[in-house]
Amino acid sequence: MALAKIVYASMTGNTEACADIVADKLEALGFEVECDECSSVDASDFEDADLVIIGTYTYGDGELPDEIVDLYEDLEDVDLSGKIYGCFGSGDTFYDDFCICVDMFEERLALTGATKGAELVRVDLSPEDEDEAHLEAFAEQLASHFE
Repeated sequence: MALAKIVYASMTGNTEACADIVADKLEALGFEVECDECSSVDASDFEDADLVIIGTYTYGDGELPDEIVDLYEDLEDVDLSGKIYGCFGSGDTFYDDFCICVDMFEERLALTGATKGAELVRVDLSPEDEDEAHLEAFAEQLASHFE
């Protein structure tokens, strides 16, 4: 059984809700899923996973949340070759740099040698029905690499 490791940063609970949707879908698709808040993991924890997923919110005018900066920086030092990755996040369209931290993590994960497995998902504030459908499709797209 393939292991999906989901790590997220969530201040208001919006990104955590997104992570739960992705985790539930992957479990339904037969994955073993570990879903953790970012301050409780190290980048090296991804080395044991087959599927690497990061969810983050974007703080203020495009800044990484303080609690996920260490993970972001530590990804420079891990080799995730052979793994599939995906990124999602929540933000507020009020800001010019809507969900830009999701793009930052996508770029950082690409440098680890991992392979992008799905298009990014950006959620405006909390996930609505349409967002839930996008997150489930994201999980299905990631899972398709293991069929």
